[in-house]
Amino acid sequence: MLQHLRPALVLIVLLSVLTGLVYPLAVTGIAQIAMPYQANGSLIKQNGAVIGSALIGQWFKSDRYFHPRPSATTDTDPNDSTKTIDAPYNAANSSGSNLGPTSQKLVDRVKGGVEAWRAMAGAGPVPADAVTTSASGLDPDVSPENALGQVASVAKARGLPEDRVRTLFEGAIEGRSLGLIGEPRVNVLRLNLALDRLKSS
Repeated sequence: MLQHLRPALVLIVLLSVLTGLVYPLAVTGIAQIAMPYQANGSLIKQNGAVIGSALIGQWFKSDRYFHPRPSATTDTDPNDSTKTIDAPYNAANSSGSNLGPTSQKLVDRVKGGVEAWRAMAGAGPVPADAVTTSASGLDPDVSPENALGQVASVAKARGLPEDRVRTLFEGAIEGRSLGLIGEPRVNVLRLNLALDRLKSS
């Protein structure tokens, strides 16, 4: 019986070491050499301190900044641990809302988003990503249409010429990956950091 168990135990140990230790360390090492920025979470630093990631959205409440798309992430209610409360861009609890088209809460949220958009950007089509959440609730990007609709409002809040903010926005548009994958997009954190640099210059 031992002669049958021994090869099985040796294989278990060998494969555990190979797949659980050697392979992950090799992939981590290659990633650190080939693409250290991406391997470490695409962290964005300012004055030596990490202020965010290019891959995870964050909430900007001030009118002086471009706003990300809505987020449906939640957190535990501090007053009742059995309930949850809305907590936009809570990176510890990435999720969509899972609300269906018959949900009154979803209908009310979208209607409120449309009204807020029209008050800011005026009449015309409302970009879908300006009033709908992403599946993760942490989308760091918005569509160029969404960002363009915010240009006038941000310029007014900062007392800047609209054409300067528009030029900054146009320079922040990222094209499709490899020219084929995905859609053109604008990273909100990077655009807002460029906006702060523009103000200080």
